[in-house]
Amino acid sequence: MLDSNLEISYLSCNAEVHSLYFFRFKDHAFPAASFISVRRRVDHKYNQVFLMKARIIVSLGILLFVLVFIAYYMSVSSTATLILVNGVVYTVNDKQPTAQAIAISGDRILAVGANEDITSRYTASKTIDLQGSAVYPGFTDAHAHLEGLGALLLNINLSGTKSVEEIQALVAERVTTVPPGGWIRGRSWDQNKWAGKSFPTHQMLDQVAKQNPVYLTRVDGHAVWVNKIALDMAGITNSTPDPEGGKILRDGDGNPTGVLIDNAIALIDSVMPEPSESERTEAIGLAVEACLGVGLTGVHDMGADLQLIGIYKKLIEQKRFPFRVYVAIDGIGKTWEHYLNAGPETDGYDNRLTVRALKLYADGALGSRGAALIEPYSDDPTNRGLTLTPTDALKQASLEALHKGFQVCTHAIGDRANHIVLNMYEEVLASDTRRAGNARFRVEHAQIVEPNDIPRFHALGVLPSMQPTHCTSDMYWAGDRVGSHRLKGAYAWRSFIESGSIIPGGSDFPVESPNPLYGFFAAIMREDHDGWPAGGWIPEQRMTREEALKAFTIWAAYAAFEESKRGSIEKGKLADIVVLSNDIMKCEAREILNTRVLFTIVGGEIAYSSVPTP
Repeated sequence: MLDSNLEISYLSCNAEVHSLYFFRFKDHAFPAASFISVRRRVDHKYNQVFLMKARIIVSLGILLFVLVFIAYYMSVSSTATLILVNGVVYTVNDKQPTAQAIAISGDRILAVGANEDITSRYTASKTIDLQGSAVYPGFTDAHAHLEGLGALLLNINLSGTKSVEEIQALVAERVTTVPPGGWIRGRSWDQNKWAGKSFPTHQMLDQVAKQNPVYLTRVDGHAVWVNKIALDMAGITNSTPDPEGGKILRDGDGNPTGVLIDNAIALIDSVMPEPSESERTEAIGLAVEACLGVGLTGVHDMGADLQLIGIYKKLIEQKRFPFRVYVAIDGIGKTWEHYLNAGPETDGYDNRLTVRALKLYADGALGSRGAALIEPYSDDPTNRGLTLTPTDALKQASLEALHKGFQVCTHAIGDRANHIVLNMYEEVLASDTRRAGNARFRVEHAQIVEPNDIPRFHALGVLPSMQPTHCTSDMYWAGDRVGSHRLKGAYAWRSFIESGSIIPGGSDFPVESPNPLYGFFAAIMREDHDGWPAGGWIPEQRMTREEALKAFTIWAAYAAFEESKRGSIEKGKLADIVVLSNDIMKCEAREILNTRVLFTIVGGEIAYSSVPTP
């Protein structure tokens, strides 16, 4: 027992310093004991015994601390689940633009750096030598229709058809597999690719489908072509009026031709059976598989209902959804009413599902002359297009969204529609400046914009969400629709960027291919896959490769409030990564179109591979 006159004091009490211990581990020095001073008020013998015991206790404490620290460092800091080495890594992180290797732990990125740095600091159960392959953040499509892509894969795919006769042959083939009375569905016809470019008629389908209603959606989703059986089932005759925001195309005698545009489509939808939940689930599975194969790790799904959102949740809970979806609710209706009460869903579901946006519709599409223009169509002087939703209804829904914490994404293609939406957004955002600061309202498409309206996007904090392949699909006939004077604001990416905007990049699939490399190529070249027109269509509006890469990565992430989680290859972010066979930042532009996806990694797991993995 120590003498009661013995006093132990610390450096803070101005005591003498007897011992100071340090230990060193990987160039880091750590103080191991407090500055202990023993003020002697006992004889020399007792003092020596005390000091010996104190030093033993402190030494044992130091040893224990070192062992615990080493164990922690080795278990947490040095162990990864996957390491990628020998890559050309484009991080889309301005502080560290390129790297060679990535260490991943679970679904997060542990470290990004040089090969030696990563391999000396980390070990992993799986290491992949990329052998010089190019690495990018997982691509995101900022405007897509996931179920639409799956439905296209399940039904008749009319993509690339160049004549009515081709389509008739495909429908006739499907008739042999469907019982009488069963509906035949298909998508992606485009009369602009046919000789004459005229809209089709129901008689063309009647010839090959005499006992089955046929429902074929135009490539843009804003028109359908049906046969006489479908018209009769819907009760559409020459006396049926055009609905507000829609048009029934008619012949010279006023009879329906079989083509219905925008809101008139609902007349047919009302009698067509809805797909079952199992059919919708199958479609989602096919679509996700297709997306992973082209390097997409997530999409912004522009238009989902409550049942589809439920399907996403079930697939995630069942570990059958190696993908990420940012959902925009499809218009004003029951699903929107549900979420007005429930509020956004931004947490949970393993970062694979977010519901915090509302999709609204201002006008139709340019290809079917439904886009709302300030002046009449140059090739249809009596037509200025369609406004699909009254402005007051757009405003009311946008106000509700702002107050409930939802982003608003409004479809606007024509210059009149864009002007209407910008004016409406300006009023809504001015009504609540506190929430407006980070509202990130969006205009989906912004294809034909009056040049004076372009800088208003940045000034209002509105994001132009655009699809580069729309430009290269529409360039053959866009000038006919709007005239050369309006092309100054057509697909005007450079004008938007120079005015301060960022452009979230998408495809609008299944309108276009889901392959983001096609969008990347269109953005930097403004040419089709055959190299037409040489030098690009309105080439002054091209993006740089760096901008195009950001459009499908960090800019798309920002548009979904996810820039702190995704969109770049950085420590702490979700490990969503794509490895390509070509370096799209340096290769000859034409080679981009032939580039293959080697690996698509979602949350640290290889979700798609076209090559053997270790």
